Amino acid sequence: MLPWIRRVTDEVVEADRAVSRTISALPPSPFDTVMKTVSIAANHSVLWFTVAAILAARRGASRKAAARGVLAIAGASATANGLLKPLMPRRRPAAAELPAYQTLPNPPRSSSFPSGHAASAAAFATAVAMESPKLGIALAPLAASVAYSRVHVGVHWTSDVAVGAAVGSGIAFATRRWWPVRRTDEARARPLDAVPALPDGEGLVLVSNQRSGDPNHDPSEELEKNLPAAVVLRATPEQDIDDQLEAAVAEREEWVRAIGVAGGDGSVAAAATVAGRRHLPLVVVPTGTLNHFARDVGVYDTQEAVDATAAGEAVAVDLGVVDVHPGRGADPLSDAVVRQRHFLNTASLGSYPDLVRLREKWEGRWGKWPAFAAALVVVLRRAEPVRIKVDGRWFSVWLLFVGNGPYHPRGMVPAWRPSLDSGLLDVRWLRADVRFSRLRAVVALLLGALGHSRVYHQREVAELDVELVVPGFLATDGEVVEEAGRFTFRVAQRPVPVYRRHEDNWRGRDRPFLG
Repeated sequence: MLPWIRRVTDEVVEADRAVSRTISALPPSPFDTVMKTVSIAANHSVLWFTVAAILAARRGASRKAAARGVLAIAGASATANGLLKPLMPRRRPAAAELPAYQTLPNPPRSSSFPSGHAASAAAFATAVAMESPKLGIALAPLAASVAYSRVHVGVHWTSDVAVGAAVGSGIAFATRRWWPVRRTDEARARPLDAVPALPDGEGLVLVSNQRSGDPNHDPSEELEKNLPAAVVLRATPEQDIDDQLEAAVAEREEWVRAIGVAGGDGSVAAAATVAGRRHLPLVVVPTGTLNHFARDVGVYDTQEAVDATAAGEAVAVDLGVVDVHPGRGADPLSDAVVRQRHFLNTASLGSYPDLVRLREKWEGRWGKWPAFAAALVVVLRRAEPVRIKVDGRWFSVWLLFVGNGPYHPRGMVPAWRPSLDSGLLDVRWLRADVRFSRLRAVVALLLGALGHSRVYHQREVAELDVELVVPGFLATDGEVVEEAGRFTFRVAQRPVPVYRRHEDNWRGRDRPFLG
């Protein structure tokens, strides 16, 4: 051993013994009972799992914090107890040197270094703080108490606890590799000044889809109350939303100054199609189940939509376009366009719609990344490969993802968009023509190395042409809408103005972060 290493080690050991002697000299008090109770409660992370269950009862950042905390505990416990303890064994403090009122009735016999309790405590508290700083601050004293209790009851040296806490915090920060932290739902977008103000909804034709979201809640009455001058239509099963809006606009041509919709992503995409075609701004009222697009835009409730329309505040949002062609690329009519489909969030071929449905089903309980990982395993196990031609090359793929704008993180699960007006498409696919492709994709995802795997491809383009050997189904914004043998994906030349408050002009009203 190098002399300086031995010197540092001796100094640490002496400091550990000095702290233990100081603690053992303390007179008996109720504090001893508290420390023993806290220490025992944290055995096998029972304390932290209980806290996680409480946090998970509330949706949003609290539930995400619980999920990240449990993930961090798993990593910290495996590292501290499964890896470091066997590699660096160390004797625990001698029980005989401590007074009986401080010691545990059944002290552990495993290696002292590092402290698994401290690792789990630090991992959980740090992970929670990454999702919700306020919750992290609230948990910090409890985590510190658990860590200190291990020294107070004489089962660890101070350095064991310090290293354990460092390991736990490091593991918590490492979870960002698989599950990036997002501080706000709202994406960047270029503010627009040339949109009409709509006081009381004057000039607005809006369709309310009461079938989105809570089936027992019809938002139409609230909309009519808050936007008394608007034309509020109720969606009907007999007519598509875009057709209903087109008919309503045609009846009131010159009066109409904006298109609106209350519903989920599918309803919003239908309304955006009409808004783009008519060159009218779009009003979005989030009343669906998940409201991905509304959260990206930064409209969280009816009041924010009312505020933005009254003030005439909006941002530019790209509209994705899919040109549907007949036949295959060899067909002389393949450049003809049978129809156009539009999307605001994503379009896809292959198994991606099934993956999204499972992820959305589970993400409320587990968080987006764990739900996506589980859904990927399930979907890949039963998926059938799709043969596609991209840039003149044929690939066999499990799924093709096309995002309306670059999604983050790159090389991993597409989780969110930092901007809404980039003019680019985010294209990703998982290859099925690589040996053990499914296994390699899952392992790479779990290791945080999907972006470096041969089965994963990603690029950002302005336009993408995809030809299929066998006509396949296209899904836009999570809904299967078309079957064809060739599709051209692109961004519409003109962005759609979407009403959103300029927050610099609005004070005194906290905005939620749903995570």
